[in-house]
Amino acid sequence: MASIIKVDTVQDTDGNNIINENANTITIGASGDTISIPSGATLANSGTATGFGISWQSAIKTSSFTAVAGEGYWINTTSGAITVTLPASASAGDRIILTDYARTWGTNNLTINQNSLNFQGFTSPNPIYNTNGQSIDLVYSGTTKGWIPNSDDDVAFKNPPYDAEYLLIAGGGGGGYGNAGGGGAGGFLTNFGGTAISLTAGATYTITVGGGGAGGGSGPSTLPGTKGGDSILSGTGITTVTAEGGGFGAAGSGGTDGGAGGSGGGGEYGGAPAGPGSGGAGTAPQGNNGGAAQPSLPGTPGAYSGGGGGGAGAAGAAGVPSSGGDGGNGLANSITGSAVTYAGGGGGSVDPGFPGGDGGTGGGGAGAEHSAPGRDATPGTDGLGGGGGAGINARAAGSGGDGVVILRVATADYSGTTTGSPTVTTDGTDTILTYTASGSYTA
Repeated sequence: MASIIKVDTVQDTDGNNIINENANTITIGASGDTISIPSGATLANSGTATGFGISWQSAIKTSSFTAVAGEGYWINTTSGAITVTLPASASAGDRIILTDYARTWGTNNLTINQNSLNFQGFTSPNPIYNTNGQSIDLVYSGTTKGWIPNSDDDVAFKNPPYDAEYLLIAGGGGGGYGNAGGGGAGGFLTNFGGTAISLTAGATYTITVGGGGAGGGSGPSTLPGTKGGDSILSGTGITTVTAEGGGFGAAGSGGTDGGAGGSGGGGEYGGAPAGPGSGGAGTAPQGNNGGAAQPSLPGTPGAYSGGGGGGAGAAGAAGVPSSGGDGGNGLANSITGSAVTYAGGGGGSVDPGFPGGDGGTGGGGAGAEHSAPGRDATPGTDGLGGGGGAGINARAAGSGGDGVVILRVATADYSGTTTGSPTVTTDGTDTILTYTASGSYTA
């Protein structure tokens, strides 16, 4: 019958422990020792092995969870997207494997919450995996690069930032009513052909498209127009870009001034002793000042004329005895692949018998002239941010044109995730998104 020898410690000839038992833990060898397994021997595991590579978890993950270093997980997103949160701290060499159990990540994505640690050198955004059958073998490399995908099917750089160019045109100002000024064009801002902004992949960018301001009241009232709305681009990692709405066209009877804005609105004619109103101030570098009204010239036909609204490329013209002031011209830009002129100012109105001022190139509306045959004021053009033409007597003032926001990115980077139904076109190797209504873009 075999003998059983019970000992707590076995030492070698140098007095070092070979086998040591402490409570329920058995330690083989000491630090620095080499334990050799003879050729032909078999190690059989009937329990739970830790510290010997990846320990695969038998329970299939069907909801979000926090991963543990040294473990592998089968992840089933059949019922919905899942977020895996990585450990809050990690050591170099820590390893986690995530595998698409049901080949459904393409339908319901897997998101990795980095939990403040770097992932391929970035702290954000959280990586998203959306390919059926993927397996992600993550190894922690240290604080600089953090977790790095190590598996053959997922070694691509995940969610890097990329460049974008923009053009923002704000809403044009509405024209005034009654010997009044034209509306100023919406502010014009672009980095096209200059320094690109960097979009964070996976982040959502908010696009606000400014609406055109209303024209001044008709009938017996002599009301100014209203200022146009701002157009805005904002989101993670960029400085918010704001194009200011166009200034309102002045109205009244006291020589009121045009409103300030991206481009300023035109001034309103004022009888003696008030004198003419001045044009509103534009905002550099977005636009220019509005034009002043015609000074009081009693008994001079056509002397009652308002100034034109400013445009992105030029100031509005002052009113003259024979015409309302013309709106300032806009500026051309080729971000869409062809040159388009934006942000022209609205023309001032005149009474009697002489033409109102013309709208500036780039969507500016024309000013009204009330005597026969007369001319109605026209609105600024939507999508160009033009200022509205000024109205007079029974001829209503024109509203400002709505603005536009345009983004241009490399087609290879374009995510295809938008709201607000932008028009999507291409030019060479780039994709262009044109927003005429507010929305968003997820990079």
